[in-house]
Amino acid sequence: MHATSTPPTGGLLNTRWPGGRARGVKPSRLLALGLALAAVFPARAATDMAMLSLEQLMEITVVGASKYQQKQSEVAAAVSVITREDIRTFGWRTLAEALSSLPGVHSTYDRQYTYLGTRGLSQPGDLNVRVLVTINGNRVNEATYDGATLGHEFPLDLDLIERIEYIPGPGGAVYGQNALFGVVNVVTRDGAGIGGTELTAALQSPQRMRQGRVSVGRQLDNGLDVLVSASHLRARGENRFYDYGEGIAGMATDMDGERDKEFFARMTKGPWSFELIHSDRRKGDPTATAGAQPLAPDQFIRDRYLLTQLQYQGPLADASLQLLARAFLGEYRFDADAVYDDSIYAFAGASSFRGGELRLLSTALPAHKLMVGVELQDNPRQDIAPDFPNSGWRAGVYVQDEWRMSETLVATLGLRVDRNSVNGTESSPRAALIWQAAPASTFKLMAGRAHRAPNASERDWLYFEDGSQTQLPAVDSEVIDTLELVVDHRVASDLSVRGALYQWSLKDLIVVDKETWMFVSGPRAKATGLELSADKTWDWGGRLRASLTHQQARFVQGEGLANSPHWLGKLHFSTPLPAAGLRLGYEWQLESDRRGVNGARLPGHGLSNLYLTASPWAPGVSVSLGVYNLFDQAHRQPLPEGNWITELPQDGRSIRLKMEVRF
Repeated sequence: MHATSTPPTGGLLNTRWPGGRARGVKPSRLLALGLALAAVFPARAATDMAMLSLEQLMEITVVGASKYQQKQSEVAAAVSVITREDIRTFGWRTLAEALSSLPGVHSTYDRQYTYLGTRGLSQPGDLNVRVLVTINGNRVNEATYDGATLGHEFPLDLDLIERIEYIPGPGGAVYGQNALFGVVNVVTRDGAGIGGTELTAALQSPQRMRQGRVSVGRQLDNGLDVLVSASHLRARGENRFYDYGEGIAGMATDMDGERDKEFFARMTKGPWSFELIHSDRRKGDPTATAGAQPLAPDQFIRDRYLLTQLQYQGPLADASLQLLARAFLGEYRFDADAVYDDSIYAFAGASSFRGGELRLLSTALPAHKLMVGVELQDNPRQDIAPDFPNSGWRAGVYVQDEWRMSETLVATLGLRVDRNSVNGTESSPRAALIWQAAPASTFKLMAGRAHRAPNASERDWLYFEDGSQTQLPAVDSEVIDTLELVVDHRVASDLSVRGALYQWSLKDLIVVDKETWMFVSGPRAKATGLELSADKTWDWGGRLRASLTHQQARFVQGEGLANSPHWLGKLHFSTPLPAAGLRLGYEWQLESDRRGVNGARLPGHGLSNLYLTASPWAPGVSVSLGVYNLFDQAHRQPLPEGNWITELPQDGRSIRLKMEVRF
């Protein structure tokens, strides 16, 4: 039996619910192969993997904070930049893994999606609705669930990323919707950077995963830069034993499979650029999400993305007046099959969005960098189910002035006013003062507000009980107010330290009422936190990054937030190994215990990852070997309510062998 209606088990939580075969490779064989390759190839220093100096790293500009290029010292936030070399050195496989290396960030994986926790907030099942993710400035958060994707469901291959810009704190003054806890802007590589053809292949065990990519890029004689890439992933997944309670337990065999196809094309010439992103990901469901029937085969979720934008960025009259004009178009499709009472129920959601943005940046006034913009987005489809079509729109106008008051003092004042078809008008102001107290010391004091209107699932999801339908009660927009102090100090030319002290207060946090299983505007949540970090480089190519975060997030009634560890520790060390022609990247991450949705405490853990890269052992060839969860540390993460289980064991030791060929 195949049904398309919602199962008779009641409403679902804030989730998109209303694999090919791959040969497994034993870890011991991958390790033996890596050691054998190291012995066979001649020793040569991995010069193309040498890290940038600290001064060069600090000179990397950021565009995601204010939508125009700024030095990191000028950005009104504790901005972090992850470079392509960082991704290669530490072997990060997803956007979430890369972001989790940063202070105040942690991730959660429920064997369907990956969720990002930022500064103490990561409500289980929240779909990443409070962080805005963009690719070259184009919004990835779709229009139905407003969620961002960060794991293998992210529509872009990580090998195509030039850098990742992470701007924590409220970004609503520039971006509006979703930018409550931060903005992640992914900047892609260009054709000239590839300069030919790249082929990659990877195997991972025990997930029985195979990956491949082919990318072609070059800059033509007429100045046209072209990059075209296609990627593919197939995994059978691990066979795991699950105890669902109520006397139901067993081995979920071949239920954790995954398939992902991605396509990326980008063309630029002069001030013009065009890009197209398409992805199609299908993931098996071994955990019987949202109360589905445990151990039933053929349960899955599927996510399909189409993102495209055409952009012009250049001078309008002279160099003192810059124009950015872009038009964008996107589609997102969600499908899932779940088994209830031996019947298959099909779920579907659809999102279509289109719009444009115009922005002027003027430097005509002395000591002022003035930006004015307008952004419109029409959402013809915001469907949470085939029988319940929906649509909407949003519009925003924004202004920002970066005012250099003196040689050492810069003020940033910004305001965005948004109006949408859901909750009317919201404003998002921000103010910042940046003081260059000394050539090596910078102080940043910032205050800001951001908002998020309820998504279609939160405001229109219907509760089914014996076939009846009830409209959800109205919920208000979430509004966050943040105050933050950041201190950056250059101890020496090869050592920098940072401290960030913040507090935030989130009004009308949208939660699920446990009695009705409907979405309601919940209590106010608040948090305070301290992030300390250091970055050290050596002239022989070594680099050490370390951070320690303490955060306290709770409801105003005093109850701590679920899935919010109080302590986060990060350590990343990389060094060349010239004798073997390798570069080593070692990562250690500590997370203190978390509270599950049922109040139980999940123990903290410390995970180590080790990555070895050989480049070039042979011309145009790079080989890497990664060991993730090096010491096979057992750890668990919380799941949202409405599932059979409230906490989920995570992967043990995994090993990946990857080869890249360039010509």
